[in-house]
Amino acid sequence: MIFKIKEATFNDVNILNEIIKNSFLNVAKKFNLTSENTPKHPSNCKIEWIFSALEKGIHYYLLEIEKKNIPIGCCALEIVNSNIGYLERLAVLPSFRKNGYGTALVKHIINRAKKINIKRIEIGIIAEDVKLRKWYENLGFSIKSKVVFDHLPFEVIFMILDLN
Repeated sequence: MIFKIKEATFNDVNILNEIIKNSFLNVAKKFNLTSENTPKHPSNCKIEWIFSALEKGIHYYLLEIEKKNIPIGCCALEIVNSNIGYLERLAVLPSFRKNGYGTALVKHIINRAKKINIKRIEIGIIAEDVKLRKWYENLGFSIKSKVVFDHLPFEVIFMILDLN
């Protein structure tokens, strides 16, 4: 299907919230994540989180199926400093997966980062999610570190993609 990716605005916070929550529900179920044990997990996303992120200058992008303008995916780029950007909130609604939309969103972030001379993109994922790790590795990311956080019921793998 033909699609377009556009930068989201404050007017898009409701749809971003719905896409993020609904896209991460299967992850929450798979890893037994709840609002009690992981209150900040994207499956518990709140409009205020997105609004606050936009206010802080985090750039959200929406992927829409073009002819119908149906938003089905999103992602965000947080510019940490002149060298590093974080890829965040990559989400594609489950019924639209396996069509290349996630890859298109990641490539969009890569291109945006390159345009502003970001040297490296970083992400954090659940360490046990081997399928997702391999997916990111196929896009050129490599493992930087594995970290245990006391407040999370899982280990986190941080991955990087050098843009040089």
